[in-house]
Amino acid sequence: MSIWRRKPLNQLLEEASDSEKGLKKTLSATGLVALGVGAIIGAGLFSITGMAAATNAVSSPLPFHFWSRH
Repeated sequence: MSIWRRKPLNQLLEEASDSEKGLKKTLSATGLVALGVGAIIGAGLFSITGMAAATNAVSSPLPFHFWSRH
């Protein structure tokens, strides 16, 4: 199983036209777990970045207020 697996567009369109419901569900249990772990890690990194910016960054409206007056 490759992490970079892909299907050609013409194959996807062919499968969609053959089925009544459209595209098939082909994500395996391993793929679903990997997707969930990636989402959790991504959300954690996003929130940690926000907390670091909130505690260490300068408030941006104040410098822009002074900059716009010059």
